[in-house]
Amino acid sequence: MTALVVDDDMINRKLLSNILRKSGINVLEASNGAEAMKYLNKADVILLDIIMPIMNGIDFIKVVRADEEYKDLPILVLTTDDSKKEEALKVGATDFIIKPISPIYLMEKINEVTKEG
Repeated sequence: MTALVVDDDMINRKLLSNILRKSGINVLEASNGAEAMKYLNKADVILLDIIMPIMNGIDFIKVVRADEEYKDLPILVLTTDDSKKEEALKVGATDFIIKPISPIYLMEKINEVTKEG
């Protein structure tokens, strides 16, 4: 499995990447939605921050969901801003996790959204 971690904060990206790698997941990283677009075809799940420069998380979800090929790609939104939850889910996020993130909870969510069937 490959996870795409999209966050403008390098420390958050590294923290998430370390959690994922310890669980045997391959990791790709991007610092904003525009940069993340080039990795879509390699990702099995996306961990997405909302507040980023260039292309924010909401705009990224809209673009991804507009492409038939990626309409079912799981997108987990990770943010400190609970006020964006409704909007993120409305535009197509699969689920929403409030930071700070528990590694165990994160892995449970990834397993939940990537289950076949």
